[in-house]
Order: sequence, then structure tokens, then C-alpha cells
Amino acid sequence: MIARRGAVPIEERSLFAEYPFLAGAGALLGDETVSVRQLILDPAYDRARAIGRARVLAAVDDPRGSRDLTELTEASGDVRFLSFLYARLLLSSGPTPAALRRWAVAEAKRFHARLTNVPVDELVEVARRLGYSLDPHDGTVDLPLVQYLALAVPIREGEFRLAQQAVGHGRVTLGRVRAARLLQEAVRLELATPTPVVADVVRLVREREAELLDEVARRTPVPVARSGVPGQALHPEWFPPCVRKMQRTLEAGENLSHAGRFALAAFLHRVGADFETIVDAYRGAPDFDESITRYQVEHITQHDGGRGYAVPECDTLRSHGLCARDGDPGAPREVDRLRDDRCFDPKLRHPLQYYRWKGGREVERGEAEPGDRATSTAGPSTRDEPARSRSTGSR
Repeated sequence: MIARRGAVPIEERSLFAEYPFLAGAGALLGDETVSVRQLILDPAYDRARAIGRARVLAAVDDPRGSRDLTELTEASGDVRFLSFLYARLLLSSGPTPAALRRWAVAEAKRFHARLTNVPVDELVEVARRLGYSLDPHDGTVDLPLVQYLALAVPIREGEFRLAQQAVGHGRVTLGRVRAARLLQEAVRLELATPTPVVADVVRLVREREAELLDEVARRTPVPVARSGVPGQALHPEWFPPCVRKMQRTLEAGENLSHAGRFALAAFLHRVGADFETIVDAYRGAPDFDESITRYQVEHITQHDGGRGYAVPECDTLRSHGLCARDGDPGAPREVDRLRDDRCFDPKLRHPLQYYRWKGGREVERGEAEPGDRATSTAGPSTRDEPARSRSTGSR
């Protein structure tokens, strides 16, 4: 069977070998039928399992997807497909979703490396099979506005904001590079969804792969807490709803926008959190990278002689969709699900005001720390753009 891409056919086996997450990729096995139990137990699939384990450990160690896996590139299409299935089965059977989300980021970036170099027609075909209507037009492509927003909102790069796109007749026009980046997000969303696994299979995987799953848990960064700066107590119970939601997002292993990551680091620094506490706040991010996070936190906190960048005002946070004053329906605690009337006080214009107000200090209209209101954007100024290009917690 072949898929059409304009006048040039794409042989489906080749397509599935490169993108095993596409529906129908099981065709790589031909007439062979492989059950889940066979994949887990049968010695015939030892190599597929070994490569699957390697894919998992590579993602845990390097969520940027840059680590070469020679055994993967040299494997036949059917073995690569089975290794992909086994990696996903392993992580879907694991005790926490954090490792699965981290693997999804790494695998999506690995596929992105190919998508940036393929013909537009291949981008269109992959998008179609993922459920997105990417249409080519004289070197560009366009995507329905609703689909664009679904893929672009989690992306932190400012160039993906809707205000910077060419929009017409309900569709967004894109170049190949930007389209490939959106497809990377589509792949991440697809892979971050756990494969449904019955309880008996979960138990079998955990028994057979206990050592590997323990190693994955050990290597996967998790959020931890440390004390604040000596002599200056840190009071998380005083944090405003927006900051608490940013923390919950990261702790759940979900993506937080660039603006949110910046605002969280700046806020924690201004209320007295030490460097390690701020770094730890990002450990739950699906694309957490220790060295890059430390670089970014240092950049944010050491600005202006160690004072750090100013925390964005409430209006700025609202413009980036980060305000949570109406409550967060998905929050586990009732206090976070409810509207916070304090946030609607006209005097309150800054998250640091909220923090000091909760601490018992009276706040005048618009009051904030000196210099806090000087920043109206959610990140460093344009002259610091090279540092902003790698957002906190990821690359």
C-alpha cells in the first residue's frame, strides 16, 4: 500500500518505520501477530525489548532527544516498531506518569529532527495521519486556526503566539520549519498519553522489569523541597493562586509556558527562595534539564546585581493566561478550586503584593517592591533575547 503525496508516492512501510506512532504502523509486522505477552516474554523479541529499554533510558537521561542510539538506527523496521511499542508499554505500566511524559518529549524531539528535513508532502501526510489538516500552498502550509491553537499554546517560543501569525479565512499560514515544530508538539501529545494496559499485564511488566523501572524512577527528576534563605522564611501558604497553579502544573509533569516559567523563578527569588529551591521547582517539567535550568535560573536571579528580574504584574500574567483568580477546577485541593476574592481587590496589581498581604502587611493601591512595576513583559528585555531563547527547565 502507498500513501499519496502530490505526484510522488510514499511507501507506507517506509513511513511507518520512521513514524511508528502512526495508526496502521502494525503493518510493519506483515502477517506476523505479536501479542502483548509475547512481546514481554518471548525470547524471539529479546532485541526489540533491549532497544525499547535503551530508548527509555536515553529519554530519561536526555529529554532533548539528541542522544544517538546506534542500535535503533541499524535495526529493521519491524524491530524498531516493536521496540517503540515495548518502550511505551514499559512506561505506561510504570508507577508514575513523569517518566512517560519525559520520554514523550525526547521521542518527539527525535522525530522532529527528521521532520525539519523532509519534503512538505511528508509533513502533510504525517499531520493527516495524526488528525491535523495541514495543506500545502507554494512552499508554505496552512492549518485550521483551532488546530493551530491546540498545538501552539503549550509551545514556549514567542514566535508561535497567534498575534505573530498570518491568519486568514480561519487558517494559519506557516513555513516548513514552524510546521515541523507544531508536528513535534502533536507527536508529544500523542506519546504522552499512556497506552491502556490491563492490570495483569501491568503486574507482569513490573515483575519482569522491576530493576529497570527502579532505575528509571531514580534517574527521573522529581520535585523536591528545600528550605528558603537562612534568616528569611519562605511561606508557600502565602503564594497567590497563579503561582500555586504554576507549581502544580510542573509537579504534575505537565508543560508550563515560557512566560510561566520565567514568572515562577522571578517570584520565588523575590520572596526569598534559595537557588536550589528554585531549580527544584522545575524538576517535574517533562523536558527538565539540570544544566539548562541552572543556567536560566542564574540568569533570572543574578540580573541587576543579584536583585533579579522583576516579577510580571497581574495584568501581564492575565495576558499570558497565567491568572488563576477564578479558581482552578482541576486542582486537587478545594482552596485552589475556589475563586480568590482577594485577587479582585482593585488595590492588588502584583503577585508580590498578594504574598505580603497574606503575611499581614497592609498594601496600598498598586504598591509593589521598588522596580517591580518597571517590567511589563513576562521575560527579560529584548537585549537579553539570546538567554530567553532557552526557557527555564528545558532546551
